[in-house]
Amino acid sequence: MPYPLSRAHHRPVVAAVLAAALVAACATNPATGKKELILVSEAQEVQMGQAEAKRTISQLGAYADSELQSYVSTIGMKLAAASERPQLPWTFTIVDDPQVNAFALPGGPIFITRGILAHMGSEAELAGVLGHEIGHVTARHSASQMSRAQLAQIGLGLGTVLRPDLAQFAGLASTGLQVLFLKYGRDDESEADMLGFRYSVRTNYDPHAMLDLFRMLQGVEVLADQGRVPGWLTTHPFPEDRLSQTEERLASTQADYGSMVTNRDAFRQRLDGIVYGDDPRQGYFDGQAFYHPELKFQLAFPQGWATRNGVSAVTGISAKEDAIVQLGLAGSEPPRDLLQKFLAQEGVQAGQTSNASINGLPAATARFSANTQQGQVQGRVGFIQLGGRTYSLIGYAGAEQAAGYDETFRQWMGSFRSLTDANRLNVQPARVRIVKVPSAMTLAEFNRRYPSSIPIERLALLNGVAADGRLEAGSLAKRVVK
Repeated sequence: MPYPLSRAHHRPVVAAVLAAALVAACATNPATGKKELILVSEAQEVQMGQAEAKRTISQLGAYADSELQSYVSTIGMKLAAASERPQLPWTFTIVDDPQVNAFALPGGPIFITRGILAHMGSEAELAGVLGHEIGHVTARHSASQMSRAQLAQIGLGLGTVLRPDLAQFAGLASTGLQVLFLKYGRDDESEADMLGFRYSVRTNYDPHAMLDLFRMLQGVEVLADQGRVPGWLTTHPFPEDRLSQTEERLASTQADYGSMVTNRDAFRQRLDGIVYGDDPRQGYFDGQAFYHPELKFQLAFPQGWATRNGVSAVTGISAKEDAIVQLGLAGSEPPRDLLQKFLAQEGVQAGQTSNASINGLPAATARFSANTQQGQVQGRVGFIQLGGRTYSLIGYAGAEQAAGYDETFRQWMGSFRSLTDANRLNVQPARVRIVKVPSAMTLAEFNRRYPSSIPIERLALLNGVAADGRLEAGSLAKRVVK
């Protein structure tokens, strides 16, 4: 039997093994030319990215315009083919999200929102955004961050400081959808800008359009209402010198910019009809009443409660923030079966139950209490069936507060009913419409002749001009109509 190593002898052996692994993991990044330490293989990148892409689409939803989807994918694939990692399984998807945002997952999935697409002015701007996101993938920014997180967890003492926003990444197996929320640092952003510039030039898109893109993003930041930061800015810190860096690249790059394409008019024509802002077809609030035209139901939330129409659930929170109600889709099983499953969960104690219908709809409800990490909660749960779908409705509060909210929970649940109002059922989203400007005019004159349903400051942002700016004769301008 080999002589057992003491702890003192064990440490240098482990260190030597880890050091050998680190040397093996060091490689030259093909996009940046930098030596870097990557503990995530390309196969792992691809596997994680594809898994998260499926979750992303299921949660955010793909925008329902096959021609626009195909168009964006074609541009994206052209840029990816000109990158240093063309062999990756690249995909490009427009998600049905009104925010101005775009993001990349490890290994190739790229997502762009309809919100940012509606704000762009040319195909060259689109190429700039897609090229930027491709740059995050080719430079392996996510893989690099996860590798640093792993090193910090292992504690190799190599001077790597685990950033706070990576604290949740104990290992690859625990990343889950959090991969979406890796926040890039300013160096990563500048590097992705540089790579996006490179890919635009390689595919003959005029990179001057990136200046328009960055000005638009700055405008979105300025108009962000109620202090809400746009999605792009939560994941893409905005370097103060982004515009000047791009201008320096334009001046130092040897390229025939005059022969490069912008494709402004053709791009804007493709935007005709794109949904602008929140889509009421996916559910909307009018006061405290929630209506869902596509699923044909309505529900009244408690007065004074804060509400939110999320991707997978609609929630309400009490003014004191000590109670919550939430509506979600539970599947297609009968309400009684789903209630039994809920009450059979470990830590859940059933109270009084009922199989009485609610507003003529099959339903099953119960009072319950449950033990959670935050203590015991009590409330009501119900399952209601409509149109072949079964919805879950749950309201709960801490054990001490629950009795005071019980009637509120009961009334909220009892307000679920079929939506039959034709005006509510037929509500339509606002859409971007493209107008050929008949003669030179100010934006204010354009807005008087072709009224929009949005403030002129936002109309200016959509058109890439100042609020007191002018539109040229024959140019294609955007308006927003309901």
